Amino acid sequence: MHVFAVPDLPEFTNGDAIAATIEDSSDIRDDDVVCIASTIVSKVEGRAADLSSFDPSTRADRISQRLTSIHGDVVDPRFIQAIIEDSTELITEVPFILSLTEFGHIGVNAGIDRSNTGSNDLLLLPKDPSRSAAQIREAFSADPAVIVTDTSGRPFRTAQRGVAIGWAGIPATRDWRGEIDRDGHELEVTVESVIDELSAAANLVTGEGNDGFPVAVIRDFEFGEHDSTDTLYRAESNDIVRSALKEWNYEEENGE
Repeated sequence: MHVFAVPDLPEFTNGDAIAATIEDSSDIRDDDVVCIASTIVSKVEGRAADLSSFDPSTRADRISQRLTSIHGDVVDPRFIQAIIEDSTELITEVPFILSLTEFGHIGVNAGIDRSNTGSNDLLLLPKDPSRSAAQIREAFSADPAVIVTDTSGRPFRTAQRGVAIGWAGIPATRDWRGEIDRDGHELEVTVESVIDELSAAANLVTGEGNDGFPVAVIRDFEFGEHDSTDTLYRAESNDIVRSALKEWNYEEENGE
């Protein structure tokens, strides 16, 4: 397959037409996968906000004070309030906030961006990234798949990589269960998160910081003759890491 960043895209603002703007800069084909950074989706959907619009609650003040005490740098309670309001659950509050969004993604600080936000202080994730992906896909004159991407850390590893938070026109996973390996053994547990892998590939060419390439196109990717599922987020009932974090007490572990 081929992966390339779409060049010469303008700064996106509220109400802009993402699909038409991409097609002005690049020829999009029916079998392409268009990977779009969540930041431009958020900007177009009016998800930019200023800290002044958030009134800190008692909980936000308490978390702010604890984080400030732990890390030494002052943490604005208005930022904490923004996280609280854009989350359905705070899985951890210290030493960092790990939160659950309405659409099922778990990430640090509800995925709220404080860089590349234009004239605003904050950029919140799209409310429903899969719906956004479907709407963008429908607006293309071609019929590509669309993935809305973000960067995220992961348990047990340092650094970040691109992940999918919304998708349309492509299954979330490729299910290898029941297929036979080269030694004749039946695969029993292998389910491949295709949209995350494509998002990570896209992130290699879009870059971070001030690179200015928020869209990548993946061409000639073949899903293959495999079963598929549309399940990306692990259910709480079988998420061992999430369950352990909810029971973990930071004060006890650190003797504070």
